Amino acid sequence: MNDSQAPEPGAEGQRCGLIAIVGKPNVGKSTLINALVGQKISITSRKAQTTRHRIMGIRTRDRAQFVFVDTPGFQTRHGSALNKSLNKAVLGAVSDVDLVLFVVEAGSFSLQDATVLSLLKSDIPALLVANKLDTVHRRAEIAPWLKSMQERHPFAEFVPMSARKPADVERLLDLIERYLPEQPWWHAEDELTDRNERFLVSETVREKLFRLTGDELPYTSTVVVDQFKEEPSPRHGRFVRIAATIVVERDGHKAMVIGEKGERLKRIGSEARQELERLMQAKVFLELWVKVRSGWADDAARVRSFGYE
Repeated sequence: MNDSQAPEPGAEGQRCGLIAIVGKPNVGKSTLINALVGQKISITSRKAQTTRHRIMGIRTRDRAQFVFVDTPGFQTRHGSALNKSLNKAVLGAVSDVDLVLFVVEAGSFSLQDATVLSLLKSDIPALLVANKLDTVHRRAEIAPWLKSMQERHPFAEFVPMSARKPADVERLLDLIERYLPEQPWWHAEDELTDRNERFLVSETVREKLFRLTGDELPYTSTVVVDQFKEEPSPRHGRFVRIAATIVVERDGHKAMVIGEKGERLKRIGSEARQELERLMQAKVFLELWVKVRSGWADDAARVRSFGYE
């Protein structure tokens, strides 16, 4: 037997594979990936389009390692450079995976859902995840809806569920495991994501930004980490000094983010710092600035410079 055929130590019986989670904006994909991984790695917000990057979440359970790709909701409304970058991420995710989870709201199917569904390839198995089942009051209405969904695409399985119910999440993991190839794990057992802490900072600040400004602030607002520096601290063990800039498109948006007497910006910073301290297990000093960069979402070079692929 040559080296390329030799089994890796401890790999016998292991399963590992890539799973894409796709769906229209604001359908619950980030909540689902956080539940599947068992810890918060993707930001969630009521505002559509909070996920902007392919976030890899990793869950290792018994002999199986699940590697999840969270995609942005596919954008059909605006052809900006940002949205083109987001859509490219979706197309990349659905073409190189072992399994696709197509997430829809139970009992619902819109034109946006249809657009995302049209991206799925027939040679990659797909599970229909009917999320937010707890919001459907009459279960009898689900059966005809499921039948119509099967006519739209040859789904391998239907999974009606609520991402907030642990039993539903475990049942989904059991189903997914059957579709993972038998091969050695790609990541260490305790790894949760492939993203670094700088990325975690920008996502956490952006989540608080959207949560505390509601629907008033356009989703084109972003966060750039200017400084991430670890400093020795006998008192705290680990101390991290962070400076970040919230980038908005208009002066009016800047005023909205800062708030009266700076109160809103202070609260965004305070909530982000507390969450980062918990996630990073460190004492965090976080300094936030707000800058106006009008038209950045339409400028392909600037979109790339802010970290979008």
